[in-house]
Amino acid sequence: MTEKLFIELSELKQVEAIALGGSRSGQNYDEKSDYDVYVYCTSHISEETRTDILKKYCSTIEIGNHYWEYEDNCTLNNGVDIDIIYRNFDDFYREVSDVVENYHAHNGYTTCMWHNLMNCKVIYDKNERLSQAKKHFDVPYPDILRENIIKRNMNLLCDALPAYSHQIEKAVARNDHLSVIHRTTAFLESYFDIILAFNRLTHFGEKRLVELCMKYCSVLPSNFEANLNNLFDDLSLCTDKINDDIEIISAELKKVLIQYRKDF
Repeated sequence: MTEKLFIELSELKQVEAIALGGSRSGQNYDEKSDYDVYVYCTSHISEETRTDILKKYCSTIEIGNHYWEYEDNCTLNNGVDIDIIYRNFDDFYREVSDVVENYHAHNGYTTCMWHNLMNCKVIYDKNERLSQAKKHFDVPYPDILRENIIKRNMNLLCDALPAYSHQIEKAVARNDHLSVIHRTTAFLESYFDIILAFNRLTHFGEKRLVELCMKYCSVLPSNFEANLNNLFDDLSLCTDKINDDIEIISAELKKVLIQYRKDF
């Protein structure tokens, strides 16, 4: 079913390349795993054209959602969900280059697009630009990028005046549950960005991060999983223990940085 869909998409003049991401790009998927499909285009494909193609293969179609990237979110006739994300190749290339070659760190999730490129499965590549990009960015993790990610996100974590840890402390004192959750989520985004950068791993994305870090990271803070679970448990109660949890998680991370990298 998907093979025919990919062929129809590849026949559109605007389509440069098609790639599979997520679990479907590797070996760790089953028949119920969703499809993440990336369609690289030179120009916009009309909604009418996409609908005409997708209605042949999908029982449910939402065209042109733009909550994150521009995409069509559908359910195939066999009941499996499929997200088709449309990208301009040049914009995507510049975004990856800005991280890998200009060493620009973000507030969490810095290397997600790099990871997406390097781990995608190329389905169609009209002019081999996507394949060439994969080769171009298949480089060792840049030391400068690693340092920039760690420094920026450690400031956000606990070192700068507007650090998340300080914001969480204020939110707990106000008994502002929503703010506690919001700021803790941001704290964890920076926390995992630091851990993955420190281990010179591109960012896996938001799913199964604890599990993947435990599997692939050679260095983790002491009591990594237990400390996170304590935080998750205490978040449900929004008590002062959250501040202690955040402090312990930050302190254990700093110990790792000091132990292995004297300049952090």
